Amino acid sequence: MSSPNDDRRPGGVQSVDRAITILEFLARNEWSGVTEVGHELGVHKSTAFRLLNTLEARGIVEQHTDSGKYRLGAGLAHLARGISVDPDLTQNSRFGCEWLARQTEETVTLTVLEESMCVTIDQIVSSSTVVSRSWLGRQTPLHGTSPGKVFLAFLPEERRTELLSGELESYTENTIVDPVALRKELDMVVKNGFATTIEEFEEGLNGAAAPVRDAEGTVVATIGVSGPSYRLDEDELRKLTPVIREAADLASSRMGYFHPVSGND
Repeated sequence: MSSPNDDRRPGGVQSVDRAITILEFLARNEWSGVTEVGHELGVHKSTAFRLLNTLEARGIVEQHTDSGKYRLGAGLAHLARGISVDPDLTQNSRFGCEWLARQTEETVTLTVLEESMCVTIDQIVSSSTVVSRSWLGRQTPLHGTSPGKVFLAFLPEERRTELLSGELESYTENTIVDPVALRKELDMVVKNGFATTIEEFEEGLNGAAAPVRDAEGTVVATIGVSGPSYRLDEDELRKLTPVIREAADLASSRMGYFHPVSGND
């Protein structure tokens, strides 16, 4: 069986391309079976199993003991942390992340901007979550997530215009795809110093994030929380935004940035 991905990257190594496709597929779908992965690759399930088995041996994916299904593994954490431009970013932000996790008991993420997407490089899973969900290494859109809105809000105008020049994908009925409406939202992010999303990337998922700055004041990351909408509704998010900002400020101070005594960013 030939794979629909075989000709996608001319000159590439087929097994590497397939492995990356598996990771992208699991990032979108969480727990998935060998048959599903094989269908995505366009290969026999035995080939998919060999690839998954190799990735599992390196800790890149993990297999559920009972169902036999696979998802992204903890081994991605080490790789994800390597994305950071500043090798001290994760370490300097960890205190703020841990503090925020204790204050909110929600999932806390540290996210950076990579080209036109967000990538989570550190995570503390909610103590209220029965089934853990990893965002480590996942690419998420800028316009549909709270970290992404923070990056868009504080980017230079030329770069922001470039990123918003194409058609914006709608992930749910709440995704803001109108450029004018999105720019108004980004103006509020700058004014308030944080961004929120209400089921804009996934139904039933809400979140909020605030900027982490380096010594020069450049936004280099975001710290945020996310959780199910039934627990983390709009009112609860509004209550949490001061501590989310404080957590980001803690990380920023360790990066050498000193937040103004009063007023918004």
